[in-house]
Amino acid sequence: MEPLVVTDAITIPAEELTMAAVRASGPGGQNVNKVASKVELRFDLAGSAVLSGPVKGRLRALAGNRLDQDGALLIVSQKTRDQRRNLDDARERLRDLVVQALVVPKERRPTKPTRGSKMRRLGDKHVVGERKRTRAKPSGDD
Repeated sequence: MEPLVVTDAITIPAEELTMAAVRASGPGGQNVNKVASKVELRFDLAGSAVLSGPVKGRLRALAGNRLDQDGALLIVSQKTRDQRRNLDDARERLRDLVVQALVVPKERRPTKPTRGSKMRRLGDKHVVGERKRTRAKPSGDD
């Protein structure tokens, strides 16, 4: 298996990727019980020397339940009946995940409500309170 080029600066070496072909469910005709076209691509995320710690953390969060106990990321593809195209699809999906993890999220700067928005909120509360007060039954002159 050849290395996976993610960006110009990052290439995942072939040693960190393993591929297993298994029998797929779904279409296949007479070959469905003979041909192993489903592809399971594993990326050794925990042992990867290419990605930095923060990128690994973001990739772990993006991967969700696709991580196994050993820290390997599992990508499964069975879109087509061709093993090679399924492998290409799995590699592309892994590349997309790593590209997403490379993006550093913008840090949120907490803001305070403006004076005008506070005044509008309090004015609206007053209007609603007045409306409810006019709905009340007249007091005790029965």
